[in-house]
Amino acid sequence: MLGPSAHVDTFARDNLPPSEQLPDFLLDGFPYPDHINVGVELTDAMVANGFGDHTALIGNGRRRTYKELTDWTNRLAHALVEDYGVEPGNRVLIRSANNPAMVACWLAATKAGAVVVNTMPLLREIELTKIVDKAQVKLALCDTRMMDELVNCAKKSDYLQNVVGFDGTANHDAELDRVALNKAVQFDAVDTGRDDVCLLGFTSGTTGEPKATMHFHRDLLIIADGYAKEVLNVTPDDVFVGSPPLAFTFGLGGLAVFPLRFGAAATLLEEASPPNMIEIIQTFGATVSFTAPTAYRAMLAAMEEGADLSSLRAAVSAGETLPAPVFEDWVRKTGKPMLDGIGATELLHIFITNRFDDAQPAATGRPVTGYEARIVDDDMNELPRGEVGKLAVRGPTGCRYLADDRQKAYVRDGWNLTGDAFSQDEDGVFHFAARADDMIISAGYNIAGPEVEAALLSHPDVLECGVIGAPDEERGQRVEAHVVLVDGVTRDDDCVKRLKDHVKQTIAPYKYPRVVKFIDALPKTQTGKVQRFRLRETPE
Repeated sequence: MLGPSAHVDTFARDNLPPSEQLPDFLLDGFPYPDHINVGVELTDAMVANGFGDHTALIGNGRRRTYKELTDWTNRLAHALVEDYGVEPGNRVLIRSANNPAMVACWLAATKAGAVVVNTMPLLREIELTKIVDKAQVKLALCDTRMMDELVNCAKKSDYLQNVVGFDGTANHDAELDRVALNKAVQFDAVDTGRDDVCLLGFTSGTTGEPKATMHFHRDLLIIADGYAKEVLNVTPDDVFVGSPPLAFTFGLGGLAVFPLRFGAAATLLEEASPPNMIEIIQTFGATVSFTAPTAYRAMLAAMEEGADLSSLRAAVSAGETLPAPVFEDWVRKTGKPMLDGIGATELLHIFITNRFDDAQPAATGRPVTGYEARIVDDDMNELPRGEVGKLAVRGPTGCRYLADDRQKAYVRDGWNLTGDAFSQDEDGVFHFAARADDMIISAGYNIAGPEVEAALLSHPDVLECGVIGAPDEERGQRVEAHVVLVDGVTRDDDCVKRLKDHVKQTIAPYKYPRVVKFIDALPKTQTGKVQRFRLRETPE
């Protein structure tokens, strides 16, 4: 039974899955009042609790205290309500790289009672259009350095009416900043219900058709009061650093919700390359890192060359499987374990993890407090220890897709089926086996093969193609395209470059195929379905 709602625009609640399709929610230990606004809890409430002078955000050459962040977000919230007509329940899309201005816009929109849709700067018009249409977004806030794709989307959209620029640098020189400048620093935030949707986290399905995961105000607090408190033991002295985009719930949790919930500081990098992360760790004495194994490999190499990363007390790895050698090298060089874990956009953040005092290589760990996990067969029967099967999870967060038939596949008998194959050993520790679908996970990014295929097929040289994930030592998996060319097109390096460039221009550049192989015909079933497993068997 859902609690009271403050939403005037009831779109989100109207499009929640029917109750019989929802997972079981295990909420013991997470008591929140009927009305709570996560934007207030992470800013105004922190100032009231004595953290006003503590550093909250570091980015683009500036430090901002909790008091400064609170005032800034309250001014922005006034502007959103008074000048742009935001009403509780309206969806507000934000497009930006990781910087303090994006965090401020997210918090401001949340205080105004909006349902925020954070998006990555790498997305192109075609991808943004799908998100805008599914969430029925009327207003978008965009870093002025990356307006073009979103403006093009707005020109053709039936929903998106207004794209407002904000300054992603520290200069506050854009439309939204100027409107907010003269607003009051006090704002009466919307008294949202704990069960009001405040965030739509978009995730690619294997078909490339995006799914919108729906998260309540209480959910964002649960991941902090659960994982961040129990596993990371965050204190006000911590300084967070990481590479995942804030548009990913993994990044939003690790680089905004977790530090702000406990009075800690977050360093935000627009270009979170390993060298930049290493520089930030050394400059600000970062203590908690969130990134993928690829980056930790680079950090290990940097330590060999003299980099001092001794301030790091917690190295959290997620987004792709953590290879045992990386774990072992890290322990050998630092004396501290890496915290491997698995999360999902559907469940908002990490739900199975190693602990500081209970970590081992090639193991994902045990459930976070509040969660339960088991290994099941196709009929949802629990399998004996040691057998590989489907990972089923339930806890205080869970899958709620926005108006999507795929809800029925993700949730069965009250359990969330993550699409991962796992085993559980005799000690109760969970071990990753493989992805159970055709999603490609490359350097922490989820890439749907059919979406890359569609981009390739839009090139006149391509007759047919199949895209798979191939093992890659550096990235976990690489995107590999098997292409049948139109008669008369030459199979050469120029053609490979043309196709790669075309994909980069059509969809987000990180999705492009790093390997292109030319073949005479695609392997297919008698009914014409491409047999991707046979492409994976193709010799190097």
